[in-house]
Amino acid sequence: MAEHLLDSVKAKYGAVAESSLSGNHAGVKAVAEAFGYTSEELTSIPAEANMGLSCGNPIATASLKPGEVVADLGSGGGLDVFLASKKVGPRGRAIGIDMTPAMVERARTNAEAGGYTNVEFHLAAIDQLPLPDSSVDCVISNCVVNLAPDKPAVFREIFRVLKPGGRLAVSDIALKGELPQAVAESLAAYVGCISGAIRIDTYREELLKAGFAHVEIVDSGADLNAYAKVENQSGCCSPAMATTQDALPVVQQSCSAPTLHDELSSLLSQFDVNQAAASVKVYALKPGAN
Repeated sequence: MAEHLLDSVKAKYGAVAESSLSGNHAGVKAVAEAFGYTSEELTSIPAEANMGLSCGNPIATASLKPGEVVADLGSGGGLDVFLASKKVGPRGRAIGIDMTPAMVERARTNAEAGGYTNVEFHLAAIDQLPLPDSSVDCVISNCVVNLAPDKPAVFREIFRVLKPGGRLAVSDIALKGELPQAVAESLAAYVGCISGAIRIDTYREELLKAGFAHVEIVDSGADLNAYAKVENQSGCCSPAMATTQDALPVVQQSCSAPTLHDELSSLLSQFDVNQAAASVKVYALKPGAN
């Protein structure tokens, strides 16, 4: 089942990556601003790096310093990597990790167009990071950990690549109650970062099990219905999701299929997911610094 879910996530996000969605769309810009990005931040990076997929702004809380190495898990078009690159400066490095080939290609194109020299993007799953042990000062992520079927494995990998004293600063969606059944069972809600989320208490417990200390998870209070602002703005055909006899999702290409944002908007118009889910800011430290 996990493999089929990942295939569905790749297909949907691949379609978004190949679309014309960008920060030039009013809805995309509105989503980013609703989750904490300033207009100045958004205009300082390539517009194509923003596709309205955020649920927070980890750069605002990561306290990045010049010369640091930062890794962004699920880097998409490079939005947070490009913002991080300005913080760490020419002596630092900003690394993007994404499992969707089209996203990595889009990010690399954005990097070249923007003249970024201290960034790099890798195609990999976030539970198998292509980074050495103790090589990163800070790990950030923006609404991606909830997409991983094996979240404890992701937390262990983050712990592995962080330097002693390194930190985690993640924006994510976590649960504070029971989702409506229709949302919990919706593939669109899973790909849209909602139904794959775990309880806030479970999030904290799993980070502690992975070895982290000083774990804090804060409800940002952001309105998850902001995703509806991007409805009908995608300019490409999106893969549709069919279902096999054993209820596993299968990707089918269809130019009449709704986009990820359209499906999520339709779902949000029926249910207020803010009652059960929250955009959260997650902080944690890897012990061991002198």
